[in-house]
Amino acid sequence: MKDYRMKPNIRIASGQGFWGDLIDAPVYQVFSGEIDYLVMDYLAEVTMSILKKQQLRDPKLGYAKDIPALMKKILPECKKRNIKIITNGGGVNPLGCAEAVLETAKELSISVKIAVVTGDDILGSLDELVASGSELRNMETGEPITVVKDKILSANTYFGAFPIVEGLAKGADIVITGRTTDTGLTLAPMIYEFGWAKDDFDKLSAGTIAGHILECGMQATGGNFLGDWQSVENFEKPGFPICEAYPDGTFYITKHESLGGKVSVATVSEQLLYEIGDPKQYITPDCVADFTSIKLEQAGKDRVKVHSITGSAATPFYKVSCAYADGYSAFGQLTYSWPQALTKARKADEILRGRLKNLGLQFDEMRTEFAGYNACHGPVAKELDEDSINEITMRIGVRGNDKKAIERFGMEIAPLILTGPPAVTGFAGGRPKPQDVVAYWPALIEKDQVTPLVTLLEVKP
Repeated sequence: MKDYRMKPNIRIASGQGFWGDLIDAPVYQVFSGEIDYLVMDYLAEVTMSILKKQQLRDPKLGYAKDIPALMKKILPECKKRNIKIITNGGGVNPLGCAEAVLETAKELSISVKIAVVTGDDILGSLDELVASGSELRNMETGEPITVVKDKILSANTYFGAFPIVEGLAKGADIVITGRTTDTGLTLAPMIYEFGWAKDDFDKLSAGTIAGHILECGMQATGGNFLGDWQSVENFEKPGFPICEAYPDGTFYITKHESLGGKVSVATVSEQLLYEIGDPKQYITPDCVADFTSIKLEQAGKDRVKVHSITGSAATPFYKVSCAYADGYSAFGQLTYSWPQALTKARKADEILRGRLKNLGLQFDEMRTEFAGYNACHGPVAKELDEDSINEITMRIGVRGNDKKAIERFGMEIAPLILTGPPAVTGFAGGRPKPQDVVAYWPALIEKDQVTPLVTLLEVKP
């Protein structure tokens, strides 16, 4: 890579933690203070299958549809202040997303360059890959992908930071990707700005951990905080995290002073523990980061220093996220009031299960929870004094491959209102209808079998 700007530091702002996150968070980040990059993570494993379904209905879709409307709000300011935008919100159609953003730029009479990263979608290549010997075995069960290949809805490789770096090196104002690692969105500008080498694994690990802290939005600045959460101020206009990064791999987590939230060793530590397995081997396409090497220091109000991070070489594999159709499900609920709300709800569950058994219906899974009692804590929930319970909601769901059985289950909820325990309410929305179940298939693929492609698109008013 060439033409790095070699800045003394850069400020990278998190703008989204998932598709459906606070829609104005990127606007707050852009207009509330100084930043150099806005990174927005839209993708979860299930999101890819949802986007694929959208694309099947309309080939122009398949990306986070919030993005063009968001660009109308922030693109003029980002261009004015040279704030670069990086997002994996391209989903299964990053080119379509880029074209929609280009149309927005035309409407705003703004010149913009967009780098689009593709090549992660291997759905159309599965037959060829399997024929060449790639078994794409499930990382949890060990089964080969041939077991579910005909039911696969989406299959995407997790690319890392370097295709994004290539896009930035091409002069892009915006980089739009498909299935890129959440951490890669933040690591990429550090590589680009500081000229980090592909084998400088300590620095790459530092950038990866910075990306892990930023990837869930406000979860690093007091959102969903299990500690002293009541000390977190101004949830109404929250500040998402900002990484102030330095060339040696040291970085600080902070936020805009005018926005809400809280940045402390505790809030950052909680996010660091999010979705990790072996803390000594946090595996990404770019490196293997050692979370046990992390040092945290409170460096002022809403400012945490992160340093001394080490890591090692990346593996020769990419992770592949596949989603496949796995039958149907349906859910229904009824609410029972005091007195004896829990007893009534349990009896309703017993009656319903008896009726389903009498009908000879078979399901792969049936699960009941009683909201207000055990919906969060399941079997470890403590028994309650029913005199103190105002109401309990019985929520029951079934899953299976027999669609007719799922449909009949849906017909058995409403009758409980007049043929079951008394003082019942909360039934709405008609009969529960079968919904498609999408299951997850994680696998590994050798890196030389997949090639990222970076395309630069441009519009000039």
